[in-house]
Amino acid sequence: MDVFVVEIPNAPQHHPHFQSESSSTNTKRKKQHQRQHVLIPGLPDHIAQSCLSSVDPSLLFSISHTWRRLIYSPSFPPFFSLYAILSAPKSHTYIEFHTFDPISHTWRLLPPHPPLHHLLLRHPSFLSRSLSVQSVSAADRLILVAATTHNLSPALPRPLIFHPLSGTWSFGPTLATPRRWCALGALGPTVYVASGIGAHFSIHVARSLEKWDVRNPNPGVWEKKTYLKDGRFSREAIDAVGWRQKLCMVNVKGDAAKEGAVYDVVEDAWKDMPEGMLYGWRGPVAAMEEEIMYVVDEAKGVLRRYIAEEDSWEEILENERLKGAEQLVAQRGKLCVVSASGISVVDVAVAPPRIIPILLPEGLEPVAVHVLPRMPVGH
Repeated sequence: MDVFVVEIPNAPQHHPHFQSESSSTNTKRKKQHQRQHVLIPGLPDHIAQSCLSSVDPSLLFSISHTWRRLIYSPSFPPFFSLYAILSAPKSHTYIEFHTFDPISHTWRLLPPHPPLHHLLLRHPSFLSRSLSVQSVSAADRLILVAATTHNLSPALPRPLIFHPLSGTWSFGPTLATPRRWCALGALGPTVYVASGIGAHFSIHVARSLEKWDVRNPNPGVWEKKTYLKDGRFSREAIDAVGWRQKLCMVNVKGDAAKEGAVYDVVEDAWKDMPEGMLYGWRGPVAAMEEEIMYVVDEAKGVLRRYIAEEDSWEEILENERLKGAEQLVAQRGKLCVVSASGISVVDVAVAPPRIIPILLPEGLEPVAVHVLPRMPVGH
């Protein structure tokens, strides 16, 4: 399949025995224009694209304008980008959805989304309290599941979904009880919602666990799973970290004393969190490819890795930019940390690990981040 179609205007009508100098010049220009859009001279475009798809997109971006256009075309394997929910500092209601291109180092607004009525980030009566907008990524989609309104009710009756490869928004199945916070996580293409509070506290909701397969072609429903033993995980918005076919979560954020629980997906059963895992859970946690678990100690700015065989946490690095960490995302050898310093990318695939600050759009601060395939140009 050709990557680019070059539209050539209809040639002017000529006398059968005469071709003007202008016509000859135009023909030369058209041929030159065509040559400029050939991916690899001497190869059909579909074969050239097959060869180029194995090359690092950042190299293609820096070598040729033609190759630069190729890596953003819908037919080229998408590289991964950073997606962020951003807000204006001190704003009570304003959020924007952006994507950061790691190849061109630029931010782009996502296409317009359906209205988010009365969504609240900060309540005027609780100046020090931030109200969470809970989101998760699954099946290469960004999914908003829970948020709060001005009257402290659930803002999202059903998940709001963004699909980067098509640049479109859609809705997921309605929750039996929409939440204004919950334990939210994903394993593979399946989203899990546990506990939380609806418009009013209910022990039934506080102990609930439901799942939804994002790839389900019909609207689908949330499937109920085994209940939690109590409602102690309904106190605030928390992450349920997908790790080795389990969901791991604690009931409060930060450095405070907490309880932990682990849901075994295969057995459909809740278990106690291992002692060492719980002891080291002192900030946001994420699992790289659902296999290697990391934590950022938000008080000390220390990044640690969980050693399952020893039930202990191994220190990797300490950095000021990691202090006050609020969210952690792990993907493809890199960690994205949202903290008081903004967004930082930690490359843990190199030794020693390297920290790369991400410059945010002017006047905005991060609410949440995710790593998903890039959007094709044109959206």
